[in-house]
Amino acid sequence: MADWATISALATAGGTLTLAVATYSAVRSANRSARIAERSLEVGLRPVLMSSRFQDAPEKVEWSDDHRAKIPSGSAHVTDADGNIYLAASLRNVGAGIAVLQGWYPYAERLNAREPHPDPDAFRPQTRDLYIPPGDVGYWQGAIRDTEDPAYFPVLTAVKGRQPLSVDLLYTDHEGGQRAISRLGLIPRDETDESLWRCIVVRLWNLDRQDPR
Repeated sequence: MADWATISALATAGGTLTLAVATYSAVRSANRSARIAERSLEVGLRPVLMSSRFQDAPEKVEWSDDHRAKIPSGSAHVTDADGNIYLAASLRNVGAGIAVLQGWYPYAERLNAREPHPDPDAFRPQTRDLYIPPGDVGYWQGAIRDTEDPAYFPVLTAVKGRQPLSVDLLYTDHEGGQRAISRLGLIPRDETDESLWRCIVVRLWNLDRQDPR
């Protein structure tokens, strides 16, 4: 005769196993959906800074000491005046989120994409908030005024000698997340206005997520 107790126990165990497999699959699917939704949200907030296009409008920039500049698209402003070094660049945000500029790091030479970026804590903070809307143009500006600053004389020598410079820009989305660094190459242009330099983006780094390279 059939052992109905054994059969019942096996049937119960089989049902429990089937339910466990179904629950595991559902949890995995839910987690995957949550990750996709989170990634979609991040993409919707993510800024990506590049040099502006040549057809973009020029940018008017003013420093706290009343130094002023008008920067054409795809260009940078690089000059020294009254013992101060002034740097600025016209930028376009090709990402989907607002770019909030957090800091900058200057180099008295032209760096390629293989040279690593500095630690984020080493960046000079912006003295004023600079925002660049998604799909629009804006600018970055900075100045070196202190002769005791380690970068002062190297950068000044490069500016006076019209040698290429590099600047790393640290920026985030409007919530302070998705940190990224865009490296700018500032290259002298052979024109009447010696303060007008060309601006190109050499490389982009993602700090809070996997880098594409």
